[in-house]
Amino acid sequence: MSELYEDVLREKVAKLSPHFNERTMRIYLAVEAQSLGRGGVSQVSAVTGVTRATIYKGLEDLDQENLEPEKIRRSGAGRKTVEEKQPGLVEALDKLVAPATRGDPMSALRWTSKSTRHLAKELQVQGFEVSHVTVADILKEDNYSLQANAKTEEGKDSHPDRDEQFKHINEESKKFLKEGLPVISVDTKKKELVGNFKNAGREWNKAKQPERVNVHDFPDPELGKAIPYGVYDVGLDKGWVNVGKDNDTAAFAVESIRRWWYSMGSSLYPKSKQLLICADAGGSNGYRVRLWKSELSKLAVETGLTINVCHLPPGTSKWNKIEHRLFSHISMNWRGRPLTSYETIVELIGATKTKSGLTVKTALDTGLYPTQIKISKKEITNLPITYHKFHGEWNYSIAPS
Repeated sequence: MSELYEDVLREKVAKLSPHFNERTMRIYLAVEAQSLGRGGVSQVSAVTGVTRATIYKGLEDLDQENLEPEKIRRSGAGRKTVEEKQPGLVEALDKLVAPATRGDPMSALRWTSKSTRHLAKELQVQGFEVSHVTVADILKEDNYSLQANAKTEEGKDSHPDRDEQFKHINEESKKFLKEGLPVISVDTKKKELVGNFKNAGREWNKAKQPERVNVHDFPDPELGKAIPYGVYDVGLDKGWVNVGKDNDTAAFAVESIRRWWYSMGSSLYPKSKQLLICADAGGSNGYRVRLWKSELSKLAVETGLTINVCHLPPGTSKWNKIEHRLFSHISMNWRGRPLTSYETIVELIGATKTKSGLTVKTALDTGLYPTQIKISKKEITNLPITYHKFHGEWNYSIAPS
């Protein structure tokens, strides 16, 4: 076979393969092999990569008269299914994959990784002849796929008025925004180790030249952790992040809001006498934290603002707007970069932007925020707090008096 013919044959196969099925392709290759005479099958196989057995099968098809044109194989031809060869195999595999619901809760695989190799080994112990490749094929046919955990459960003690509280927050927010008043969503972002530590995500670098970081994630006693407390302006799509170095307390949370107001809020809302804060039910800004209310009262006096607070229902912190409108973008912006210093963290947060128009300002807070500060019930009673009719523990207003 000449090199020219080899090139022509390859080109023909490449052009015809999208239009041929298994049968018509092997018949075509058989015709080509016949035209070459003795040794034609081996030559066509070497050029196209199709096995000699397949081409010989094409030669048999050429001699058959009873094979219907639309048929690729004779009735009954082809490999038997695994279930036909080994009855009960598929059912046994199904029990192994979900032992807690359909099989034996004491299965050996209940406490180990359900890899295809482990599954195949367990099936072999039960007397089946199966490989990990076959196990993978069966799982795919039964609509199984690799799945990560999905964070959807909010806990068993979901409050019966959960949805009503969300509606209340939505109505209050709409009312404030319609009047041009500030509505902010607040929360503490995950604390971050400061130093040459691995940060989740990947960043473009030269091949085989990754950023080298510490093997262990033991906190640096001198640098400690960064505590980013965020304030997200719902109406204007602007963010403020106060990066603390000490403790995540209610005093720190309110100081972060104070800094937002004096650096951004007061200039954006110069005539406003009202502020709406949407906060989680727990943490440093939780509805049960007395220091939170005490510090907010001081802020109301300083600014002359009536501070209205709406807490998200317990167990729904991931629904807080700041999580997916601010914090998620910060995490994406610094992915794969070690947060080697507080200055690095501040710069990376401040550089966060989105196509929708989000901009973020940030500053380092070197203040000290001691824990274990006690506020008595009497002190809270004396504060100018008005508790709303609907779940006053979650919804209240603090006057600047």
